[in-house]
Amino acid sequence: MILYFSATGNSRHVAERIAEATGDVALSIEKSGNEIVLSEGETLGLVTPTNWWELPVLVRRFIRRMTVTCRPAYAFVVATYGSVAGAIGADAKRELAKRGISMNAAFGVKMPDNWTPIFDLSDPVRVAAINEKAERIIDTVIERIKTREQGNHIKYKMPHFVRWFTDPLLEHERQTKYFRVEDSCIGCGLCAAKCPVKAIEMRDKRPVWIVERCALCLGCLHRCPKFAIQYGNNTKEHGQYMHPAYNKVTF
Repeated sequence: MILYFSATGNSRHVAERIAEATGDVALSIEKSGNEIVLSEGETLGLVTPTNWWELPVLVRRFIRRMTVTCRPAYAFVVATYGSVAGAIGADAKRELAKRGISMNAAFGVKMPDNWTPIFDLSDPVRVAAINEKAERIIDTVIERIKTREQGNHIKYKMPHFVRWFTDPLLEHERQTKYFRVEDSCIGCGLCAAKCPVKAIEMRDKRPVWIVERCALCLGCLHRCPKFAIQYGNNTKEHGQYMHPAYNKVTF
């Protein structure tokens, strides 16, 4: 079983490619439930984005709540990232160990970074080139998974203690006060319907963030059909992003 979390399609695409190549099934953690039913000798994979060099809040929460009926014969993590995956391998290994699962391997796939408050994805040619290169990396990861390769193969990996520095940054950026809605909003409610932590509520046909902090996946911003949701001052200029395999409205 290949589990994934994906706000804009990168991790979903990687998970589905691995599942197709290995005869497995890819399932979103938003739909899987907390009880993971494995058969004897089955593989367990987790494909996840990288947030501030560590696991996303939602993925960490899922791991801590999940139960696995049978210990996997091979467990791996694939991190999608835009610049550096940092400590995500060590982070995932520690979290899985708390659930009695030994992580056999970790891999990384560099893809377009949807954190557009910093990263500029407004050039479609550049974005397409990054995705094209990612396909070759995914091919390599698949072959390593097929042979059940061991070890942490994420480039530029960092130890777990870097979370002492990244945790405060992530908590600060998760504040929903940085979101704003422009007048181009049509009140479709897609953002509220798709928010993985139900942080958005529609009031008078406008999205309102009803919690102080969210998962910070930026799915609301990138899926908005009118690009009416912004975060900070740079996202309007840096553009929206969805993996080309998926439609942002139906994803």
